[in-house]
Amino acid sequence: MRILGIDPGLRLLGWGVIDVDGPRIRHVANGVCKTSGKAADMCMASRLLDLYNQLTSVQDRYAPSHAAVELTFVNKDGAGSLKLGQARGIAMLVPAQAGIPVGEYAPNAVKKTVVGVGHADKAQVAHMVQMQLPGVQIAGSDAADALAIAICHAHHAQSAARYDAAVRAAS
Repeated sequence: MRILGIDPGLRLLGWGVIDVDGPRIRHVANGVCKTSGKAADMCMASRLLDLYNQLTSVQDRYAPSHAAVELTFVNKDGAGSLKLGQARGIAMLVPAQAGIPVGEYAPNAVKKTVVGVGHADKAQVAHMVQMQLPGVQIAGSDAADALAIAICHAHHAQSAARYDAAVRAAS
């Protein structure tokens, strides 16, 4: 199984690709999609199109079979949350257009799966990603978060598959 993890952001959208073979997880690639130009000079539609084109290129290059996106949390800045939601829409649209199932995970669930603590900071997440993917060169904190989302999806997908197999065996 090849998983594309996506950490949505309007200025920086992190992505990470891993291969999963049973209990083995292997790093394939990671990076950050950045909106070109100065964000203040670009209209929202142009920024979203830029992210869409970059993420589509990543998807086409690495051909994942699954995708996972971090859920957006709502904060006190409603306008900021709405803008982030638009970037999240792009993050879900690209794999959905390719017919790839998209998992969604809350930030605390990702941290708990990867670090063991639901309120870990970015440095702890990056460290644990490096521990689980030895030798990985991470392109930044957004890419580390995206790899963590992919790892989270790998663990949850494997658990779901074992559960489904047990239910079928019991039937």
